Parts: sequence; structure tokens; C-alpha cells
Amino acid sequence: MSERPSFLVRLGAYLVLALATLTVMFPVYAVAVMAVSRAPGFSVVLSPDPSLFTLEHLAKFVARHDANGRWLFGRQLANSLVVAGGATALGVLLATTAAYAFSRFRFPGHRLGIASFVVVQMFPATMMIVPLYLLMSALGLLDSVVGLVVVYATTALPFCVWMLKGYFDTIPADLDEAALVDGASRVRIFYQVILPLARPAIAVTALFSFLSAWNEFIMAATFLSHEEKFTLPVTLFRHVGAYGADWGAFAAGSLIVSIPVCLLFFALQRQLVGGLAAGAVK
Repeated sequence: MSERPSFLVRLGAYLVLALATLTVMFPVYAVAVMAVSRAPGFSVVLSPDPSLFTLEHLAKFVARHDANGRWLFGRQLANSLVVAGGATALGVLLATTAAYAFSRFRFPGHRLGIASFVVVQMFPATMMIVPLYLLMSALGLLDSVVGLVVVYATTALPFCVWMLKGYFDTIPADLDEAALVDGASRVRIFYQVILPLARPAIAVTALFSFLSAWNEFIMAATFLSHEEKFTLPVTLFRHVGAYGADWGAFAAGSLIVSIPVCLLFFALQRQLVGGLAAGAVK
């Protein structure tokens, strides 16, 4: 039986963890202070003044309208939700079927296909902007939410397949064989046996896919040209110019953009713990 660590060792560990927590949380604190303060710049972060408290930055970011009087923030929030949600749904739908095929079947090109998913992850997404732009232009999908959904889903597909394939490998193939003996088809086995068992892994994969689509900026800024089609990261960038920046509005927008992600984490936290623990056991 191992001895319990001494008081000094535990105290040192707690101090290190506390320091790490403060280091991680300081940027969040800085953004929150700038978002609700009238003082410009970063000086207010180290010496916040309660008398300068204001909600003007939050109101300025949320209440933006275009020249025709339409509520821009509402449209851009809807664009971000549709793009991230659509890309996640499409990517996970395609990835689950592909990952199951790579996990359970052996076919010509099986090893090459798995290796290609790893190789694709080595290249930055910016390398694909030009060919993707040409493809979207040829298909008439430039400056459209649908086009952005297709781009995000396809770029996230290798990562999603690789993640889910590894989890499907941990599910015993005996379950498939037992279901086949009972007369179930491959489609029924996949939907009624494999997918319920893989729910934690699907939740983790979907969350990472949603985050990458929600936070992505470069492709959205390249493929979208009209303000009413912008996603929220592109809108945030508009508050930072070449000769100045509205840091208060930028900080307020950053907080607002982070809210859906935080809510999604809270909603999926049980599945996330299960999926990460299963991956650790593997």
C-alpha cells in the first residue's frame, strides 16, 4: 500500500494547480473587464474602476443594424449556428458510417485510406483555400451559408473518421456477430447496436467539430463578402482595423460568442467524460 503524500508535497501541488488556474483564467478576466468598462485599452485590466462600469459595449455589439434597418447580429448569430450545426451534423453523419466501415471491414485501399486521414491532418487548412475557392466558385456556392457548411464538414471529416474509427475498434466484434446470428442486418446492427454504444465518442467528436466550425475565421472571411452572410468570428474581426481597434466592443463580442460553446460543454459534459475516459482506457 502506497504512503500518502506529505503535507508539503500536497501543498506544493495545490499551489502549482492554483497558479496554473490563475494563468489560464487571467485572459478571461481581462476580456470580461474590458467588455464592461468605459476605459479604453488594456490599462483597466490591472486597475479596474467600478465607477466606469457600463453595458454600452455589449449593447453596441448586439444592436448593430445594416443600412436597411435589419438586425445584423441576429442574422450573423443565426449564420454561425446554422454553419456550425450543419457542418457538425453532416460531418458526424458521414464520419460514423465511414469509421464503422474502416473498423469492421477489410477492403482494397483500407490501409491507404487510414493513412491518408493522418497525412491530411499534417497540412494547414490555409493550403486548401485556393482550390476550395475555385471549387465553390464553379459550383456557385461562394458567399453562401450552404457552401460554408460543405467546406467545414469536408475539412473536419478526416479528423472525425480517425477519432470514431479508434472508438469503434474498442467495441467487440462479437456483438456484430451475435446480432447477425439473430437475423439483424448490417444497417440495423449499426444503428441499434453500435451507435448507442458509441454515443460518448460521437459527443466528443461532434463537440470538436462544432468548435472548429464555430471559431473558424480565415475561410469564412475569404468565402463570404456580404455583411448579412458573415459569421460571428468575421464580425469580431471588423472591430480591429489597421489604424485602431474598438477593444471594448471586441471584448464584449468575444464574451457573447463564447456563450453557446459554454452551454454546449455543460450540456455534453457527461458524454464528454465518458468518451475521454474510454479513450484513456484504450
